Amino acid sequence: MGIQVVRFEKDNTEKWGVVEENRIKILKGNYPTLADFLEDGQEEAKKILEDSSAEIVSFDDIILLSPVTKPARIVCQGANYSSHREESGMEANRPPFNLIFSKADSSLSGAYSEIIRPSNVELLDYEIELGLVVGSNINEAVEVTDDNLHEYLAGIVLTNDVSARDVQLVQGQWLKGKSYRTFCPTGPILYLLDKEEVSLIHDLELNLWVNDELRQSANTDQLLYKPAETLTELSQIMDFSKGDLVLSGTTGGVAMNLTPDLLKQVTDPTLPAESKRKTLVENQLKSGNKYLKEGDVVRASIKSKDGKIDLGEQRNVVASHTLVTAD
Repeated sequence: MGIQVVRFEKDNTEKWGVVEENRIKILKGNYPTLADFLEDGQEEAKKILEDSSAEIVSFDDIILLSPVTKPARIVCQGANYSSHREESGMEANRPPFNLIFSKADSSLSGAYSEIIRPSNVELLDYEIELGLVVGSNINEAVEVTDDNLHEYLAGIVLTNDVSARDVQLVQGQWLKGKSYRTFCPTGPILYLLDKEEVSLIHDLELNLWVNDELRQSANTDQLLYKPAETLTELSQIMDFSKGDLVLSGTTGGVAMNLTPDLLKQVTDPTLPAESKRKTLVENQLKSGNKYLKEGDVVRASIKSKDGKIDLGEQRNVVASHTLVTAD
């Protein structure tokens, strides 16, 4: 059986704990980062479940923090569900290559933190994603399979790849459009997987609501490029360290809805940026406009059908930035 781990703040001090029956058993060890916890804290986390003398705290008495900490590589898969590819103006079938981009780790925020919309962003979007937490250092090409995935994967988390579409598409700046501070709510639960449970990551239910309207709903069995083959491919390109995060892509139901013609038009590098932006914003705001606005409440959850794996629920309120932000 896997372990539900949380990182939290209590009495102005950051701590780690293990969830047991809607309460938290506090770990005694000092683990400043997720990498430190994965290196030195997992054994304590396993033992504390049997420790009847462990200090216990209620969820009501703490502030939950992102279990993924800086510094961390955040590497993302794009358009990795057929339904999202189709609504993005792409062909729905699996493409010949994995679409990879990254987010700045300064975008990490808690499961109950505000999502701040920068003043220059009109098309603020949401993307529920299963996050894969790297559990071992990778500094050479490796062959990852479903049979040995547990050697490279420490656990999984719930993430929201918040996106500024009018920056991402018009400027062709995926890193920039997805890396504003607060654009990666993560947690609340880091689920440390047992070897026998790793296969369950292929059958998890993802759901996201905006103001209690179900917008996204899918199962991870629909992923086009699976975790093992993605880690294999990425290991041929780059290094990973314990505690790094791979976002596996989002499903259909986001606010963005593009036709192939519109996608081609707003990403054409030969056209003036301001003209492309005007076209995109006018089209998107008149076609149902499901983009996030101030006061919206975004909830998200990932769990297995039987409830054996539960990554908790995020609840993030959208707020507007009061300062002018550079384009």
